[in-house]
Amino acid sequence: MNRWLRVPQYPDSLRLLIVTQYYPPEVGAPQNRLHELAVRMQHHGIKVTVLTAMPNYPSMKIHPGYQNKFYFKEIIDGIEVHRAWIFVSTSKSIFMRLLNYFSFVFTSMLIGLVRTGPQNVIMCESPPLFLGMSAWLIKVVKGGRFVFNVSDLWPESAEKLGLVTNKMLLDLSQELEEFLYRSADLITGQTQGIVKNISARMPKADVYWIPNGVDVSYYDIAKVKSTWRADNGFAADDLLLAYAGIIGHAQGLEIIIQCAALVRSTPSIKFLMIGNGPEKEKLIALNEALGNTNVHFYDFVPKTAMPNMVAAINAAVIPLRKLDLFKGAIPSKIFENLAMQKPILLGVEGEAYDLFIRDGECGLAFEPENVSDLARCVMQLHDDSGLIRRLGENGVKYVRNKFNRNDIALNFTDKLKQSFQTSTTGGEA
Repeated sequence: MNRWLRVPQYPDSLRLLIVTQYYPPEVGAPQNRLHELAVRMQHHGIKVTVLTAMPNYPSMKIHPGYQNKFYFKEIIDGIEVHRAWIFVSTSKSIFMRLLNYFSFVFTSMLIGLVRTGPQNVIMCESPPLFLGMSAWLIKVVKGGRFVFNVSDLWPESAEKLGLVTNKMLLDLSQELEEFLYRSADLITGQTQGIVKNISARMPKADVYWIPNGVDVSYYDIAKVKSTWRADNGFAADDLLLAYAGIIGHAQGLEIIIQCAALVRSTPSIKFLMIGNGPEKEKLIALNEALGNTNVHFYDFVPKTAMPNMVAAINAAVIPLRKLDLFKGAIPSKIFENLAMQKPILLGVEGEAYDLFIRDGECGLAFEPENVSDLARCVMQLHDDSGLIRRLGENGVKYVRNKFNRNDIALNFTDKLKQSFQTSTTGGEA
């Protein structure tokens, strides 16, 4: 039986407000994940409303059509979306970053209290951690229950990546983090590593795993007749290895540029760097310094064009820096590639390795930040087209069975009903 078609009957009064700084039309992992979850939960009988910022990520410029507005309301795929003003700047200083975060803390608090109507479940996406203050206050005023969704352990990750070094700020952030955990009726995490970390620190908390996943009906290789390879001048026998996503510090993408230099004596091997981010200019400069001609840079691909692009490649390269912090990380780009029957070259240790390399046999693993090890995997794929096919077939089966967004949303809807069945008539603002 198709679980997408099973529609449980929940009380009309079960109303969920998702508070997040990031939401479509922005592109990115949290944006896609939250929107896909919202649409499916509404299908399953929960009235979902989203409170978010004017779209600006990752360019840090307000998108056309949303500029010079303090408040804006729209409907996206049946979801009511309330948007509040946010301060944006292209500066990378910690002061400007905090202004960005806290401006939305205050405007979301105001809009959430006066514009979003009665709600009885308030779900906050973190990071940014500070947004939890706004969501918690909205919950206090409106009543109901508080769900705190953790997609990254902040401030721990910011400290270990060296993004925040001010001890006072780190201490205050940790106090806020623990306050929000204690205040939450339910804590949700995107990886099992996050769930285990929080459960160990808060043994009395109700902590639930909401894995990321994929829309297997949208990312379906059988439905795509891709022209991307030919349109971009690549030959049918080129081995196209792609990284698509944020080009940031955590990914350690220098390894791809350096690997390209090692294998450039094999001209049919081509690397695609698809996306934007703060490290892109540095990578372009490194690529030029090494004299590579086998690395091709592209801007972000909109979601509507993603299946066409993914269908054209042979495999995806998914690296992270070699930090213990990332042993619990599962990069979201894994799911779309596997659903499109594309194997992965995974430079991530821990949970992602256990799931997708050991259990799912969906790709090849290389040691994070080890250039020669990545080159070994690249040549292994180059020399064995049958291996590419077998790994791709394993991948699509694995994500369809274990990471189908339809099942994830239905399971979380059931969890909300079970957790909050005695509180479906929370206070009204």
